[in-house]
Amino acid sequence: MDKTLLHIKNMVCDRCIKSVEHIFCESEIRHEKVRLGEVTVLGPVSGEKLKQVEIALVKEGFELVTDKKSKQILQIKKLIIESVRNSAVGEKINLSSLITNNLNLDYPYLSRLFSEVEGKTIEQFYIQQKVERVKELVVYDELNFSEIAFNLGYSSVAHLSAQFKKITGLTLSHFKSIGNSKRKTLDSV
Repeated sequence: MDKTLLHIKNMVCDRCIKSVEHIFCESEIRHEKVRLGEVTVLGPVSGEKLKQVEIALVKEGFELVTDKKSKQILQIKKLIIESVRNSAVGEKINLSSLITNNLNLDYPYLSRLFSEVEGKTIEQFYIQQKVERVKELVVYDELNFSEIAFNLGYSSVAHLSAQFKKITGLTLSHFKSIGNSKRKTLDSV
């Protein structure tokens, strides 16, 4: 059976996966798996059905990605989001190795492409994702700042605090006092 991998932009969380899954079920397009930024479709799909799905995706804030460069950027974002959310406690991540090993493309090329299209470097996007994860962990109030720093691979609370303040303009303590109001959704980072 033919399988086609479709790439979908702005699909960054479990709720997004459920929403996209629902769209594909409603359209009666057979699919095997829905993951962050991807849907594996089984068998051929008519252009008309694909257009219907594309319209439904746009209504929900998603976008079907068809060009090669956009797919590469989407894959980079997906890798970074997954690495921030799922890395082992205290694990330090080498972005260039992670991306090169998964995309089998030259890192300088991907880095230039990402910067040109997104207006920020891969490293800046990675740091922004880490800061959003820090915000989430601070709001949950289950870990102290030292545990958060260690879990996300920061060398110290001071390093975490400095990076957090540089990105948000707030200290960790001040952010903790104001809570959820300053968090962003992952697709808006």
